[in-house]
Amino acid sequence: MSELPDLESLQLLVDVGELGSLGQAARAAGIAQPSASKRIARLERRLGVPLLERTPRGSALTAEGRMVAGWAAHVLAAARELMRGVEAVRQGEAAQLHVAASMTVAEYLVPRWLGELQAREPDIQVGLDVMNSTDVAARVLGEKVELGFVEGPTVPDGLASRVVATDRLVVVVGPAHPWARRRTVLRVAELAATPLVVREPGSGTRETLDLAFAGQHVASPRLELGSNAAVKGAAQAGAAPAVLSGHAVEAELATGRLVEVPLAGLNLVRSLRAVWRRGRTLTGPAATLLAIASRP
Repeated sequence: MSELPDLESLQLLVDVGELGSLGQAARAAGIAQPSASKRIARLERRLGVPLLERTPRGSALTAEGRMVAGWAAHVLAAARELMRGVEAVRQGEAAQLHVAASMTVAEYLVPRWLGELQAREPDIQVGLDVMNSTDVAARVLGEKVELGFVEGPTVPDGLASRVVATDRLVVVVGPAHPWARRRTVLRVAELAATPLVVREPGSGTRETLDLAFAGQHVASPRLELGSNAAVKGAAQAGAAPAVLSGHAVEAELATGRLVEVPLAGLNLVRSLRAVWRRGRTLTGPAATLLAIASRP
């Protein structure tokens, strides 16, 4: 499929399912019903499946339409999370609440938390700094931000912390890599002795991996890169195996762009933490955001 559907058409389809008719969905979108019908027809042609059953009594979703509407709802929710994250980054120093987060937490968890915060406090403006875990800790210690989120296994002196989520690092390779077809489980010594594509020093992912390799003969990295996206791209291209957050590679594993390599004898589960200056009591929006992030 060369062209992705537009979000407005997906929202219209979801509204048909939720409101019960194309006419009501058109009114919710602020467009005439004939325009809504043409938009759905274009969406059907683009996707190649029938979405609406058109009868003298009106229009309703087909079985395929109900499935597509369910998937579309997830796409729309992700798009809203994207916009909340972009808005938080854009706000910067002008925000009422200023937080910092490591890249993995910022990409995959913070937008959802900000959505819940803004549902509770619609007028709050949040600024978000995205950086590696070491820099997040420094921002909090330097009182540049009230609250930070890190993914490293250790917390620097001077910071209080609370575990807000867990994550598991996984070994991944491109589909053409020999490990993608291996029949035996990968052992720790073999992984440690292999030049890998890794995150940069200072990132929580790198710190977790370095600690896990303690006592092993460790090869020098094939590449050290400053973002999850760059590491994924290098692994997909076949540069070398990579070790990344399960959150970061979920989509690539689902589509086959990356392949997970089973690993034995190494626990790569880690805690993701909120951090703030020790001795300081969080209040207002910062306390609310911490409560949201900490909720099971």
